Amino acid sequence: MPIIKIYNNDTNRIETYFRCDGETMPYITGNTLTVREFRGTSRSDILWTEKRAMQAWNRFRSSYGKPIRVGSGFRRPFEGGHSQQSQHYAGVAFDVGQNLCNTERLHMRRHANHSRILSFVDHVLNTPSWVHFDNRRGKSACKTGGYPMVRHGSRGVYVFVLQDVLRHLCYDVGELDGIFDNKTAHAVKAYQRKRGLVVDCVVDCETWSNLMCDVVCRC
Repeated sequence: MPIIKIYNNDTNRIETYFRCDGETMPYITGNTLTVREFRGTSRSDILWTEKRAMQAWNRFRSSYGKPIRVGSGFRRPFEGGHSQQSQHYAGVAFDVGQNLCNTERLHMRRHANHSRILSFVDHVLNTPSWVHFDNRRGKSACKTGGYPMVRHGSRGVYVFVLQDVLRHLCYDVGELDGIFDNKTAHAVKAYQRKRGLVVDCVVDCETWSNLMCDVVCRC
């Protein structure tokens, strides 16, 4: 049974749920997004997202007014298929409409842009046979986009990504809990030291870029 970690933006706490694949994701109304749909092809037993992303899905689905087929909403960085700082890794993205014709996808894309419920809608040239939108938050650490800066005391989906990547690179972060605590801080410093980066325990553009390159590109 998958473990679902939800960052509650209202309380700044991480909530834990146990749901079967056929059950509805936490905070989703009307059974419009199941655990299986959100997971997609990921093999992870732990999934993470945030309350506001689930609420944004509710609002978008309600405003669209039709069933929406979801191809995936979650992927771990080393499972492939996405760019280095994909919002799927943070659990706040949705790839949908793979079953629609081009005209229907165009209508959905326009609706997503005009509704302004989700914070980002990808261009049709990047997603010609599906619609991608996400609920990314925070100013990107890199000028070219991507994840926001995180540091000791941070909480949320981007800390989950950080911990997951560090663990995959054989650094001890303890439990995947979305909390940038002392153990995660020690792992970040060890990684920065090994990579020849500034050892300041701040995951900025340079640290994010190196981490994701190591785990995604294997460079």
